[in-house]
This record gives sequence, structure tokens and C-alpha cells, in this order.
Amino acid sequence: MSKPAKSQWDFGELFPSSETRKVLSVWELTSDIKRLLEKQIGAVWVSGEITNLRAQSSGHIYFTLKDAAAQLSCVLFRGTAAGQRELLADGQKVLLQGDVTVYEARGQYQLIVREVELQGVGALQIQFEKLKQKLAAEGLFAPERKRPLPRFPQRIGLVTSPTGAAIRDVLHVIQRRHPGLEIILAPARVQGDGAAREIAKSIRLLNESAIRNPQSAIELILVTRGGGSLEDLWAFNEEPVARAIFESTLPVVSAVGHEIDFTIADFVADFRAATPSAAAEIITEGFYASREFVAGAPSRLGQLVRRKIDREIENFDFLAGRLGRLHPRRKLNDSLQRLDDLQSGLLRGLKTAARSRRLVLESLAGRFLRAKPALALKSRRETLTQLGKRLNALGPEQVLARGYSITTDAATGKVLRDAAKVKLGQTLKTRLAKGEVFSRAEP
Repeated sequence: MSKPAKSQWDFGELFPSSETRKVLSVWELTSDIKRLLEKQIGAVWVSGEITNLRAQSSGHIYFTLKDAAAQLSCVLFRGTAAGQRELLADGQKVLLQGDVTVYEARGQYQLIVREVELQGVGALQIQFEKLKQKLAAEGLFAPERKRPLPRFPQRIGLVTSPTGAAIRDVLHVIQRRHPGLEIILAPARVQGDGAAREIAKSIRLLNESAIRNPQSAIELILVTRGGGSLEDLWAFNEEPVARAIFESTLPVVSAVGHEIDFTIADFVADFRAATPSAAAEIITEGFYASREFVAGAPSRLGQLVRRKIDREIENFDFLAGRLGRLHPRRKLNDSLQRLDDLQSGLLRGLKTAARSRRLVLESLAGRFLRAKPALALKSRRETLTQLGKRLNALGPEQVLARGYSITTDAATGKVLRDAAKVKLGQTLKTRLAKGEVFSRAEP
């Protein structure tokens, strides 16, 4: 059969319906997957180990939950009231409840966490924190109730396993530092079910022993064991042990595990040591230090004596020098030297004064020679004669010569000027121009 003729413009159907495709956007496809996951899976419980934990400043927490074969992105939003969120950490095994969904911006599915349950060590950690908060509120950790350790203990109680490494470490250190220290062992299991009760019982037995025997009483208790995991050390995190330590009348030293390990017993005890060996060193520190002091005492005393002698020698030399400076002979010599200096100065002064006087006399002699001293001398003699005559005229002899007399007390020679003052019987002496007359006063 011949085909119907077609015009040159008849191209047929350019886009046949059999080749039409449905094209989705990325967002549409992601949204479909998200709806499918949320509808088909929805809320689930899933367990695994946390890794790549990242806490944002917004308060949201992002992390990856993994097991040996796969991993799952998780987010815990700030507003979700999930317990233990502050205990989440890398390596923590957890059981999570949440909704499976898709984070469209990255096109990855994730779990929006609603609840968190810690597993393994995490569960023990929760118990630890709860008991710690409870006992702290009751005052079991209060610093003011902690007692000082005796400096020179003679007898201690030891609570530990008799077959563990801790007792060997403690005995080795004590034997080396204080071999005379007496140890009373109260054995107890330090791991496993019932260990906490045995530890608490041993602490109470040591306290009862100290009360029964006050003359040979235990002075402190050491509670210790070696290192291990949190599960291994758990007996020292139980409440019976904490109560027994708190109620102990004796100071208690706790040395559990290694330096990085902390237990409830450490917080309640009067003193916490990092290791069993460190605890033994702390307990024997007083005796060990005094032993070193005594051993070094002779050398120290020798040093002190030599130092004292050196100081006394210095003092003696100082006093000897001072005595030499204050000795009478030294002062006499100084005085003699001073006298010599004064004598020399005096001689020099006399010579200087004599020279000066000689010059003055020579000057006066020259002046006398120039002024005709014979005439001057004659004038002075005439003046002197006139003065002598005047003096004679005024003298008592001239007065007496004119007929006057002088009456005096014959005994004292006192001149009498008032007759009223003459006493009866008084002897009088009257001086005349020539001679003296004695008389007696009569009425």
C-alpha cells in the first residue's frame, strides 16, 4: 500500500508523549524523603557511642552516634528538657530516644534527641554525682570538721584487702621510713558486691578497739586500695563507707586508686592521699623528718658552735681594741703628748710676747729719750710731793695732833661713834696724838 503523500511542511509530532519525564527539584526530593522517614520510622530508641561532640554558643549540642558498623548525626536542641545533657561527652555510651528526620540544608538524615540515658560508666557517674550532692548538703565534706593528723603516730589501723597491691606498698614505705610503727589490719574486700559493707564494718571495729583499749589506742585509720576502673573503685563511692568515715572518732586518711581517681571516701575523709604509697609517706612524715633532723644534728650543732665561736672571737677582738683605746696608760700618753703640745705652744707664745714687749719697750725708750725724761721725772716728783702733803694733812695723825682722839673697844678695836652704844664695864681704848689711854665705862 502506498503511503499518503505529505507536504514538505508536515514534520509530524516533534515531542511524542512517550518521552515526557517528571523532574523534581532537590528541595522537592528532600522533602519527600523527609516525609517518608518521619512517617515510616518516626520516634525510635537507638544506642551507641558519642563522638565529635560539639556544644554551640546557642545552647544546641551536635554529635555523632556510632557503633562498629555505622554512624548517625544527632542534635539536642537547647529547649529540649533531656536529663544528663551536661554529662554528655565523647566516648560516652548512651541510649537515645528521638525522631528521625532529614536536615534539608545538607540533605542528611539525623536524629532529633528527646531523651538521654547514660549507659555503663555514665550510669555510675550519675549515681556518684547524686550521692556527692546529697552528702555535701548534709555537711559530710565540710572543711571545718576535718581533723589534723597526729604528727608522731605509734599505732595505726589499716583497712584494705590483705592480698592486694596496696598493703604491700604501704608496708614497704613504712618499713623504710618508720619501722617501729605498729599496724593493726582490719581486712576487708575492696571490690565487688558487699565490699562497701565490709569496709564500713572494719572502720567501726577499729574505732571500737580504740575505745576499749585507751592505753594502746589506734591514733588514725588508713583506708586504701590500688588503682582500677570506676567499677573497681565503686565500693568507696557507696553511702555506708561514707557514713562510717564520717562517724569515725579517729582521723581517717583515704588513699584509693591513683592520683586522678576521686571517690566519695576521699571527700569525707580528714585527709586524701593520691596513692597508698603517698598515704604511708604522709603518715610517717613527722617521724621521718625528725629522724633526718636528729641524724643531721651533730653536723648542725658543729656549724652552730663554730659560728658562735667566730662571733665570740670577733666580739673579743672588738673589746680588746676598745680596751686598748680606753687603757689608762693610753690616756696618760695622750695627756702627756697634749702637755708637750701645750708646753711647746706656751714657749712659742712667751717668746712671741717677749719679743713684742721688747719692741714696745724699745719704742717707749726712744720716745723717752726724745721727750727729755729728766724734766718729766722732776715734774712727777713735785706732783708726788704735793699729793703726799695733802695725804698727811688728811691723815688721822694730823687730826690727833690738833687735839682730837679716837676711842675704840679695847677688845675688838671697833671705833665707837655713839656713847649710847657703850656698855657698863666695857673696856675702852683711847688713842691720842701721843700714846693710848685705857678706861672702863661706869654709870
